Amino acid sequence: MDNGQESILGNFDFCLIRFFIGMLILIKSFHSLIWVVFVIFIGFILWGGITDNVNVYSWLAVIAIVFEGVVLLFFKGSCPLTKVARKYSDSSKANFDIYLPEWLARYNKRIFGSLFLLGVILLIIRLIS
Repeated sequence: MDNGQESILGNFDFCLIRFFIGMLILIKSFHSLIWVVFVIFIGFILWGGITDNVNVYSWLAVIAIVFEGVVLLFFKGSCPLTKVARKYSDSSKANFDIYLPEWLARYNKRIFGSLFLLGVILLIIRLIS
């Protein structure tokens, strides 16, 4: 191969790498934003149960979280954005697709699933009492 072809291929590889990095940053940012929204929903559910401030928004938040759970079940426990991000990274880290500390990304479903269940139990207790 002559130098002209090597230069073109080198530029192509560089552009491809930049594209992959850019896509991963976009996916991680969007995934993190969605995560924050769902954490706010879970916090709102907990707050409503703790303070006996149960209203239609509490139940809309519950419906949103349940819908997220259905989506996760459909995708075999993984967020659809994780599947998309996997096209752009071969990292084995739990946080390769989201801007969270690795320990939080690894235990995210356990932590926030437990908080969600606690919040729903509190909402039900408030509702029936």
